[in-house]
Amino acid sequence: MDLKSLIRTVDDFPKPGISFKDITTLLKEPAAFREAIDTLAARFEDRGVELVTGPESRGFIFASALAYRLGAGLVPVRKPGKLPWRTRRITYSLEYGEDALEVHEDAFRPGQKVLVVDDLLATGGTIRATIDLVESLGAQVVGVGFLIELTYLGGRQRLAGYDVHSLIQY
Repeated sequence: MDLKSLIRTVDDFPKPGISFKDITTLLKEPAAFREAIDTLAARFEDRGVELVTGPESRGFIFASALAYRLGAGLVPVRKPGKLPWRTRRITYSLEYGEDALEVHEDAFRPGQKVLVVDDLLATGGTIRATIDLVESLGAQVVGVGFLIELTYLGGRQRLAGYDVHSLIQY
């Protein structure tokens, strides 16, 4: 199945000059969504994945489906102030400013094998911060997966040393 043909591109969203990749057009097609999840799962199913994590919010879509498919637990990585218990926070740089992510401080145990996923790899800042949160709690990242990779933004370089896999490249 040609998954790329199911992605809608919306020019000048959310601001002029951005070419937004809208995944809702793929997600609403059951066979396409199933193929995306099954293909990503197949890439990482021999890694002994115990937990799958992904950043808010579109990362939740893929992390939850992959956790189910791999028989693993799910750990959401959230924007600050969204989790009800003690958290570990990481701040990271964006093109124009900073952002932060949080996870419960007991979300990962030392040595646990974790798959990190998101819908899209652009510059790599958000997913690098997610990896840093996982590793700061002693867990081991055994793979990093994406539906889409914007190769021209070079985000993969920030993930050197990890097994990174994307299904669709632009």
